[in-house]
Amino acid sequence: MSVLEPLIRDLGATCAGLPDRRKQPPGGFAYTMSDIGLSAFSVFFMGSASFLAHQRRLDEGHGRSNCQTLFGISKIPTDAHIRDMLDGAPPEAFDPLFWQVLGLPGVLDRYRCIDGRPIVALDGTEHFVSRKIHCKRCLKRKRADGGTEHYHAFLGASLVAPGSNRVLPLPPEFVLAQDGAEKQDCERNAAKRWLARQGVRLKELRPIVVGDDLFACQPIAAAIRAQGANFVLTCKPASHKTVSEYLYGASLAEHRTSKTERGKKTVAIYRWLAGVPLRGTEDALAVTWFSVEMLNASGKRTYFNSFVTDLEVDAGNVAELAACGRARWKIENETFNVLKTGPYSLEHNFGHGKETLASVFVALNLLAFAFHTAAMLALAAWQRAMAARGAAYRFFEHFRTVVAYVVFESWDHLLRSIEAAAIRPP
Repeated sequence: MSVLEPLIRDLGATCAGLPDRRKQPPGGFAYTMSDIGLSAFSVFFMGSASFLAHQRRLDEGHGRSNCQTLFGISKIPTDAHIRDMLDGAPPEAFDPLFWQVLGLPGVLDRYRCIDGRPIVALDGTEHFVSRKIHCKRCLKRKRADGGTEHYHAFLGASLVAPGSNRVLPLPPEFVLAQDGAEKQDCERNAAKRWLARQGVRLKELRPIVVGDDLFACQPIAAAIRAQGANFVLTCKPASHKTVSEYLYGASLAEHRTSKTERGKKTVAIYRWLAGVPLRGTEDALAVTWFSVEMLNASGKRTYFNSFVTDLEVDAGNVAELAACGRARWKIENETFNVLKTGPYSLEHNFGHGKETLASVFVALNLLAFAFHTAAMLALAAWQRAMAARGAAYRFFEHFRTVVAYVVFESWDHLLRSIEAAAIRPP
């Protein structure tokens, strides 16, 4: 197996390097930090909060479990011990593993777009809300009834591609309480931190960064350009006074296309204007504003959006640039929605802790998503097993069920059994 084993092995090495607050007893620790971190990760990878409990029962009956054979866990810690030991660990310790996934053969090629460059979508989301449970890292907000809500949020980043539902999560940036209480300020600050912290990788990728109207401002645009990247950001003139004033009465370039699919005609109208100031100051960044309007056969508008970019726009590339800008929705639909409604259960409180536990669990959850995506793109055995089960949810249901009752010798043994729809001895 050329994908999962190395990734899990390197994750174990990363976990082994996490801070250990325990004092060394004479006989050594019952559980290593590697066992603790991999045990937490296995829950997210298997999409089951009961995975460890099932494996403990398998271990009691067989003297071993899938925790050992699939994840390299020597001894399964208790849930309480996992939460206690990971509370305080730095979630950014897992960042290199996200980029390691991106470096697997054939993965990055799935996300190349304009001039062979990948698209990185940025957006923020909440993953925990409570009026009772809170920690020192919780954000706070007052509700209409006078009560106080505690919550956690993070800036998500994903590789996306027009026409593809395969997204690849990148390291998250957590919104911190000291960034301010307003959502907009928090997301923007987190975006600037993420761009700076991931700068070395971004300069290697030279991506096109996409995001919603919130990020169409000079500080974010400048931060993107500082890392050797370019941007296509949603920009609604109504929320950008300077842009709106500059566009008023201006002569816009225009390009029209049409196509007929399944007997239905669609007309696309692209309009753009270069040299638009992003803000009303002398040092304003000059961008190109462009829009896309979709009309049906009767001339009724079915879609409209507008963007700003620091890339040159012309009739030859405006459609592709618009497709890139529209791909930013994939971080909401194919990333956050999947994380919250699928097997990852992002909004479930797996453990809040007093320090960083909630953030560590989010990082491991996103990493499980990234490992799954890597397997789907680069592992033929995984692809065959998924094809044999039909829909993705059936694959994961079968996946979770069989490991609760059978110890598999390897990932290859597990995937071959799923593909054959039979539990076979090694």
